[in-house]
Amino acid sequence: MKLVIQRVKSASVSIDGQVYNAIQQGLLLLVGVGPDDDQKDLDYAVRKVSQMRIFSDEEDKMNLSVKDIQGEILSISQFTLFADTKKGNRPAFTGAAKPDMASQLYDAFNDQLEKEVPVKRGIFGADMAIELINDGPVTILLDTKNP
Repeated sequence: MKLVIQRVKSASVSIDGQVYNAIQQGLLLLVGVGPDDDQKDLDYAVRKVSQMRIFSDEEDKMNLSVKDIQGEILSISQFTLFADTKKGNRPAFTGAAKPDMASQLYDAFNDQLEKEVPVKRGIFGADMAIELINDGPVTILLDTKNP
């Protein structure tokens, strides 16, 4: 799995011009699923996302997790994280999991994460517009195959 983790003051996802889901302070996740991803990848990603200390404590030190601050997560499926840009100018996305598998793992990831932190989602495979206010900015790349 590949994830882009962004610390946000707020974020929302719109579909067909209508806000579908929104969060206040927390994390915006862009989540890509690879063909070799399995339960180990899900467990690792859930643990890292829920426990990553990237929020400031009272001494302005990054020492708190999204769970610690009682924040929320907005999770968006993002197969383009597996883009191959080595040849030509048009990215290839053959490195991403097939849609059926990716949808199942994406849902399982969110279901498992939701046991730790409130999670709101986009719709898998939908054309979505994402709005966010970065906080910091703090942006972290997480690759479960290359920790």
